[in-house]
Amino acid sequence: MIGTVRADETFEEHRGLLFAVAYRMLGTAADSEDAVQDAWLRWSAADRSDVRDPRGYLVRITTNIALDRLRSARAQRETYVGPWLPEPMLTARDVADDAELAESVSMALLVVLETLSPLERAVFVLKEAFGYPYAEIAAALDRSEASVRQLGTRARRHVEARRPRFTAGGAERRAATDRFLDAVMGGDVNRLMEVLAPDVTLWTDGGGKVRAALRPIVGVEKVARFIGAVAGESYAGVDAADMRMRRTDVNGRPALVIEGPDRAISAVTVEFDEEGRVDAIHMVANPDKLVALSEGRELVL
Repeated sequence: MIGTVRADETFEEHRGLLFAVAYRMLGTAADSEDAVQDAWLRWSAADRSDVRDPRGYLVRITTNIALDRLRSARAQRETYVGPWLPEPMLTARDVADDAELAESVSMALLVVLETLSPLERAVFVLKEAFGYPYAEIAAALDRSEASVRQLGTRARRHVEARRPRFTAGGAERRAATDRFLDAVMGGDVNRLMEVLAPDVTLWTDGGGKVRAALRPIVGVEKVARFIGAVAGESYAGVDAADMRMRRTDVNGRPALVIEGPDRAISAVTVEFDEEGRVDAIHMVANPDKLVALSEGRELVL
């Protein structure tokens, strides 16, 4: 039997894992924290006398809580103002050197996961990110193993069809990102156009709370004009003179965070085509999604 004190210790031991599962499921830190807190309430109130695998039990609870929250969130996201992007979170620099780990929390992958059904997303996260066997996933989701395998196959095909095409290692990706960031920070539109793919797409998430494009911007000239227009201007109530641009690592990728005196006001991550040119840009400026960045919180993977 797991006593009260031991139950507390056990939960804290796995808290980071539970948040990592919930974040990949939900895409926001606040919702993930709520899911983990709900998991704690269920864990603390449960009869733990026959729990032989606390880790698996807690992951199962958290996954199902996240599933319920994701189903509810889908309706809200349908009325969201402009593109909905996941909440960016800081990651350690060495995460980018682990290709599989970095990919599992990349903005690009989290965006693709938004297009899966909640069940497909749950199976994909547990199987591909955490390596759970289908039998355990089936038990966690109260589904047959055959149906879970079908969900997993369908989800994997969907993700692979939309997965970013640039598969270089961390050093090469960082160098490619630096070329883009140098052009942005230098305000050199011509240089910027040289590092953008012809079909580059820019998604900006302002949530209706700050200035942002309401639809994706497609094409090298349009994207370069948009970036050139907003660079160096006052934004989100912060004077241009009070802004600073900082290179850091966000969601397993080198990124640019634009900050005001007391908070982050935007985070920019990029993906590349086969030739190392930027073909996808994700810019999050919704202040509700920048709290974790402003607080300097790091996603522990």
